Amino acid sequence: MADPKETGDPLAIALFSEIFMADQLARARLAKALPKGMELSHFSVLNHLARTNTERTPAQLAKAFHVTRGAMTNTISRLEWAGYVHIRPDWDDARRKFIGVSAAGRKARDEALAAIAPILDDAVNNAGAEKVRSILPVLRDIRRRFDDPASSDE
Repeated sequence: MADPKETGDPLAIALFSEIFMADQLARARLAKALPKGMELSHFSVLNHLARTNTERTPAQLAKAFHVTRGAMTNTISRLEWAGYVHIRPDWDDARRKFIGVSAAGRKARDEALAAIAPILDDAVNNAGAEKVRSILPVLRDIRRRFDDPASSDE
């Protein structure tokens, strides 16, 4: 008889199957609702910069979003081209740059948020606020487990 650990715990498989499918469906739905030309990655970076109200280096942004520096550089370039971010040199270290959200970027982020908020609100309302509140700690614990380098099996 096969060891259940070799084939995976059915509860874990069911949980992550639901998480992965919900993620895929949510991303697809939100991407359709975003203003023309804006991608989910663009919104995410604009939202982060607007919420924190601070400048970040490309490396800091890449780390925050768990993407490569190259991927973040691409996103930042597209945001700069659209006029949504300002890039300035670090006055103390010319090799480093700082990224800040522009007024146009804040406006674009606010428009995007207005477009996706009803979708997010509907999902929470349909599931029930109490159910969502009860699952958030579990999801946070799972996220922290994956975010902790010490818990990696690599």
